[in-house]
Amino acid sequence: MLKSFLDVKPDSHFSIQNLPYGVFRLKVGSRPVIGVAIGDYVLDLSILEDKGFFQRTFLGSKKVFGKSSLNAFMECGKETWKQVRTIIQIALSDGNPLLRDDKDLQKIALIPAKDTVMCMPVEIGDYTDFYSSKEHATNVGTMFRGKDNALMPNWLHIPIAYHGRASSIVVSGTNIVRPKGQTKPADADSPIFGPTKLLDFELEMGFFIGTGNSLGEPIAIEKTYDHIFGMVLVNDWSARDIQTWEYQPLGPFLAKNFATSISPWVVTMDALEPFKVNGPVQDPEPLPYLRTQNETFDITLDVMLKTESEKKAVKISGSNFKYLYWNIQQQLAHHTVNGCNTKAGDMMASGTISGPDKDSYGSMLELTWRGENPVKLPGGEERKFLNDGDTLTISGYCQGDGYKVGFGEVSGKILTAK
Repeated sequence: MLKSFLDVKPDSHFSIQNLPYGVFRLKVGSRPVIGVAIGDYVLDLSILEDKGFFQRTFLGSKKVFGKSSLNAFMECGKETWKQVRTIIQIALSDGNPLLRDDKDLQKIALIPAKDTVMCMPVEIGDYTDFYSSKEHATNVGTMFRGKDNALMPNWLHIPIAYHGRASSIVVSGTNIVRPKGQTKPADADSPIFGPTKLLDFELEMGFFIGTGNSLGEPIAIEKTYDHIFGMVLVNDWSARDIQTWEYQPLGPFLAKNFATSISPWVVTMDALEPFKVNGPVQDPEPLPYLRTQNETFDITLDVMLKTESEKKAVKISGSNFKYLYWNIQQQLAHHTVNGCNTKAGDMMASGTISGPDKDSYGSMLELTWRGENPVKLPGGEERKFLNDGDTLTISGYCQGDGYKVGFGEVSGKILTAK
């Protein structure tokens, strides 16, 4: 097994088999640059770039790592991503002296993660949120339309989605202010205005477009992986009472656009390749433009809740990316089949990822079944939905043989409405 000369613990999310990309700055103050996570360190790629490490790749003398976003690197394409990743793995391996024996270079290029601040990794141009979990769609449909009409007639034929906004996507650690909006209580004759009373999380994952497509030129499903750079964890916060009132007839608006949180490290598709598994059986068979090898990824997902009175965070849900009915290839192929263009930095999210059991549901709406069965916490507290002061954290990882390929976490604390 490939090993690093650095001491990387087996339970670290950031093994040499991973090497996710992110944008960071030093806590003591510096401009943001691009790095990769390795164990408890961040490797500054801008320094390696200045030292000529990547001159023999397709990058040549082009400088892409001294920037405040990954966009320029993402635009370089799949072959460049592979070359750069290989060079970084070789440089960090225990059998290569290039970085291992250069203590001066290590001092400036390898920075303890505790001394860094993570920034938004990508300049996100467009954002699309899918609705791809059959379990989640069935649960929500059952609540509002009954078991016999849980799934809408189109759901098993088409990856449902809405085109969202990118302006309020924030990096992990950003506080979330409780949103206000219109709601209509069941016993009221007219709507009222005020803070949401039903603030929720949504356990999701997202992927970034690396190289886009031109307007009018769809991405064929067999070519989708050529365009996908990597993946992140996503919490698509939701105000359920605002959503119930406003979603008819056009769908989510203020209930969603106040904030969406993402993890700072982007895990590449090459790192995820060993963890491909078969996805759920799709019946009926999708139309030809959506037919794939039915591949997805085995990514363990955990949801932790920390209240102001609890000393430690408590796990309230555990799911897996492999439960998604519609995979990311199908999502991208469908998104562009009408000729819609994409570009580097566009983000597409999975929609809530719920599993088959109650403990694997991906939202408070499902975990408490519309608040009827509150989540009971060890200290005696209960939660129907999220309270001010609560911190919600999602983590995710793939388990290898003696190593992990992880995403770190995405976390946010709820603040009182302004």
